[in-house]
Amino acid sequence: MNEKFRAGIALIAFLALVASLQLAVGYAFYSALEPDDRQGFAVLLAGQRELLLELGALELGLFGIAFVLAYQVYVNGSLKIAEGVRIILSANPGHRLELAGPVELRQAAHAINALADHSEMLIRDREARIAEAKCSVEAEKNRLAALMSELSQGVLVCTLDGRILLYNERARQVICASTRLHSGAAPLVGLGRSIFAFVDHNLLAHALESIQARLEKNEADLNVQFLITTRSGQFVRVHLAPVLTAAATASPHPDPPITSGFVMTVEDITRSFELDTTRDMLLHAFTEGSRASLASIRAAVEMLAYYPDCAPVDRHRFIQVINEEVGNLSGKLHQLTTDHVDSLKTRWPLEEMPGADLIEAVRHRIETRLGVAVASADLDLSIWVKVDSYAMIQALSYLASRLKEEWGIGELRIGLSRHARIVQLDLIWPGPGLSQEILHQWEQDSLHTGGEDNPLTLYDVLERHGAEIVYIMDKERNHPLFRLLLPLTAPLRPLPGASIRYDESRPEFYDFDLFHRACPTPELDQAALTDLSYTVFDTETTGLDPSAGDEIISIGAARIVNNRLLHYETYEQMIDPKRPITGPAQLIHGISNEMLRGQPSIDEVLPQFHEYCADPVLVGHNAAFDLRFLQLKEASAGVRFTQPVLDTLLLSQVLHPRQESHALEAIAERLGVAVVARHTALGDALVTGEVFLRMIPLLAAHGIRTLGQAREATEKIFAGEY
Repeated sequence: MNEKFRAGIALIAFLALVASLQLAVGYAFYSALEPDDRQGFAVLLAGQRELLLELGALELGLFGIAFVLAYQVYVNGSLKIAEGVRIILSANPGHRLELAGPVELRQAAHAINALADHSEMLIRDREARIAEAKCSVEAEKNRLAALMSELSQGVLVCTLDGRILLYNERARQVICASTRLHSGAAPLVGLGRSIFAFVDHNLLAHALESIQARLEKNEADLNVQFLITTRSGQFVRVHLAPVLTAAATASPHPDPPITSGFVMTVEDITRSFELDTTRDMLLHAFTEGSRASLASIRAAVEMLAYYPDCAPVDRHRFIQVINEEVGNLSGKLHQLTTDHVDSLKTRWPLEEMPGADLIEAVRHRIETRLGVAVASADLDLSIWVKVDSYAMIQALSYLASRLKEEWGIGELRIGLSRHARIVQLDLIWPGPGLSQEILHQWEQDSLHTGGEDNPLTLYDVLERHGAEIVYIMDKERNHPLFRLLLPLTAPLRPLPGASIRYDESRPEFYDFDLFHRACPTPELDQAALTDLSYTVFDTETTGLDPSAGDEIISIGAARIVNNRLLHYETYEQMIDPKRPITGPAQLIHGISNEMLRGQPSIDEVLPQFHEYCADPVLVGHNAAFDLRFLQLKEASAGVRFTQPVLDTLLLSQVLHPRQESHALEAIAERLGVAVVARHTALGDALVTGEVFLRMIPLLAAHGIRTLGQAREATEKIFAGEY
């Protein structure tokens, strides 16, 4: 029974009561009259019947108006106060009641606000004490998170059913980077997601069976290794080790140990595999190609040895065969060496590092290996470079050794500065200048320095780094220098959608509670809202009418796992709508037509977004609007969104039917959620996610604890029955 219907019933009952009282008073008055007076009174009533009916109707109308006003002031006012109290208790302790209405309600609201102030103070004090008590535990977790994030090797920790409860950024790079078609591609790695999206179920089952067999035999080595391939064909080596249960590790004589999960380390070996294959092919080609030449040389030598008195013509022919075959072998060996050098160049790992660290390593090597004093000059400590540090140190040491050997240079200075997007690394020496021809000659020679030989040349090193070297005579300071021009880079950044904020201790990268949480039942409607995972999404469009041709221009989404909004597993992608944006829409979201040029089409993006929405429930604000745009594109994109949907707009009406506004900003203000990046798809999705999390305990206070109950309540709101 909805609110208006209940109010109408109450009004009818009140007016019926008033009319009954009036009739009872009239009947009592009539009964008290004498018989003669009764007859006169009856005649009087008969003559004024219409006037009396009008007066009665007017009186009932006045009573009805008074009742409606009193109902609005006292009943609705009291119920609105009750809604506010529930918000304070379950969602937002900082919420305060509005001091409005009659004196009695204002006094009640004032008293409740005072109680809320006191309660909030106690809550903050309690939270401070809890935070202090948990300080050491959080420090350990933060150190673990920091360590996992900074490891150069990808690490995942999973439950036995394959759900991810911990991962680091490197793991997501190894698994996801090669599968991204563009920046908005859906990540396959995330908290609560299944690893079976990239690991074959049978392969993992076999690995776990092997581990269990080793555990039963009490073997020391429990690690299992296998190879997987990503969607783009990358080869990934996996090392898998078990996570033992507490009982198995604590008991002095455990029955066969049981694993509660496993740890996976992943490493992309595609390049190494290709290089090893290339090397093997080169060696095979050289050995097989040399057989014929060696056979010819052997035959010619044997003929000369067995027949020393052979005719001069035959001797000349045998010697010519030997010369030709030796030339062939020499050419093949040269080609093998060239190809091997090329493979060495492609093998170099380019890593981002502070430029000052590179300079310090160069200084130490030159001083210890060559005995040349090195000083720093004008170092910009903010510069980062992307280099193979070993090869670059060798190259700079080589230049220093040539300066010492050929020109007797005994001291150097190294400078590091930037010019626009270029890093300038200067090797400066006092003394005579050189010619550009000498530098060109040095570039072509192999790197021989400090007793180490390297088949690579200075030119090879520079080419691999996308760098150049020039010789400059600084006339102002009157000294010559070599200047290496390197591309400027920045510190390592994570993949899109994983913008780590170190002050928050990377909380979304691990969730050990997933070890103990049961999976939702197949009957989703029976699952508790607190046990489900959600994808919260929002769209921005060219206009408001999809049936008239308006298109999606941006999709943003975030995941809720274990009652936490994962800020680092978000999805955001702009889309080229192939049509202009209307003026009013552009004023709302601020996206221009120029910003969408070159972006993928909706048919490319929707399959990626569909993959991201692997969680069983979708959540949106005014979700019907966004779903209509998505559903119109399902056929052309080849996907279908079949998940149940919860709408925070309708849930707000379930929770707070007496509130004036159910706009996203108004709900967020009531529930104490900060609104950021409003009218961007990702910003609105994040706000909606925070709002939904605040709504879950409020729904429980209304007796709405399962997905089915929440859907039923919103359907009643939509039908006007709630």
